[in-house]
Amino acid sequence: MKIGELARCAGVTIKAVRYYESLGLVTPRRLANGYRDYTEEDVRLVREIRTLSNLGIPVESTRPFLACLATGRQHADDCPESLAGYREAIDELTERIEALTTRRAALVRHLKQAAHRNSSIPLPDNGEHPTMSDLYRLPENLPVPEDDGAARHLPGLKLPRITLSSTSGETVGLDTLGTGRTVIYLYPLTGRPDTDLPHHWDSIPGARGCTAETCDFRDHHQELLAAGAQGVFGLSSQDSGYQREVVERLRLPFAMLSDPRLSLAAALDLPTFEFAGLTLFKRLTLVIRDQAIEHAFYPVFPPDAHAQQVLEWLRSNPVT
Repeated sequence: MKIGELARCAGVTIKAVRYYESLGLVTPRRLANGYRDYTEEDVRLVREIRTLSNLGIPVESTRPFLACLATGRQHADDCPESLAGYREAIDELTERIEALTTRRAALVRHLKQAAHRNSSIPLPDNGEHPTMSDLYRLPENLPVPEDDGAARHLPGLKLPRITLSSTSGETVGLDTLGTGRTVIYLYPLTGRPDTDLPHHWDSIPGARGCTAETCDFRDHHQELLAAGAQGVFGLSSQDSGYQREVVERLRLPFAMLSDPRLSLAAALDLPTFEFAGLTLFKRLTLVIRDQAIEHAFYPVFPPDAHAQQVLEWLRSNPVT
């Protein structure tokens, strides 16, 4: 058969066949007129080269396999030399994988270092906002959440006997917060500077702005305490390990509470929403007094000014 027919039968290109010939892997006989003449055995060799190449074995390293076939073996890997070829290819791939893994780890490390360095926000001491990354700056024209009445039943309700893990390493019983006022702001989830925000996150009313809201509570923490709050907590369904990164990066003066099972939502019938297979808290802030909900802020918008809204309410409603 001619070279074109061989290429079609073996599933390769004519250029590939000529390359194999240049390496001496395939040697067709020559007709009297000088044309190459290929046999079914040549088809078998080319197919074997193609199969081994698809496994990651370089074309030049297929010689032991082809030599095995030349001895009359049924399979190209029936010979010890072929098994050695497999091991050599495996060792080479292992080295490449280890090198790529090391490079990937280095890239991840540099990404985290750069992202966190560039997003580091010093505590404000001059009244000015430092340069912020996208996590801290809210985009324009965010959809405004509507009041669907999902929090109207909350004022007056007693807090359930639920104990949650805190980023301080302790547990906090919500029914044992004391007789003073405690502010708990619930949020869906915080992002990280080295990770893109979830796709379409900004299009969900009330979803975007958890980090900006947290920064606002941080920046006004002392004023909230001075206005009568004995404590401030953030609360989400993210685990404490994830939350601790936020506490450390933003240098928060208060702890975060983790409620991965949304037990508080179930006990108080709090508003939630579904996203990417997750059930998340809708943004909501509770003012707790004497183990009961004194006031509920819902919906919350804009989140980056919400701590100031809570502060104004505390000052307008002093404890007598």
